Amino acid sequence: MTPERFSGPPPLLVGVIPDQHPEVLRTATQLAVRLSAPLLCAYVDEASYLVEWDPARSAHRLSLHPDKDDEDVRAVTMEIRAVINDAVTTAGDPPINWTLRTLAGDPARALARLAAETNAPMIIVGTSERGLAHRISEALSGSVASWLSHHQSRPVLVVPYRMPAHEDAG
Repeated sequence: MTPERFSGPPPLLVGVIPDQHPEVLRTATQLAVRLSAPLLCAYVDEASYLVEWDPARSAHRLSLHPDKDDEDVRAVTMEIRAVINDAVTTAGDPPINWTLRTLAGDPARALARLAAETNAPMIIVGTSERGLAHRISEALSGSVASWLSHHQSRPVLVVPYRMPAHEDAG
């Protein structure tokens, strides 16, 4: 992991979430290695809303659930940090530089703001997983990848989660 500011080329921005399919980080790290670019991983805490945007630090946020402790967010961030570290260390030599930012609010808009601030050449996100709960969530809040591809000028790499055809039951 490196400090907030990267030297050299701008970082590739990858959206990360808890229990994300590993293919998203695997693809992002392989691309970062090939392009000799650092990775800027961003987790958006949807249970919070943005109060003030400060590019030098994580967003100032207020919880939509005031009884929710910051320890919950820290625990999730530590879990994501460990997953990112595992993905980066298995990506090859030399290891790529990376950092994790925790943002607040709508995931698509937060990623777009961060990409603009860091001049990221690309945003990498995964597709939603299968299942009724994910379909309902996407119907209510929309697709992050779809919003990004329609509302900002940077390329968006959408990493699909696909099962081999012989394993696909749905």
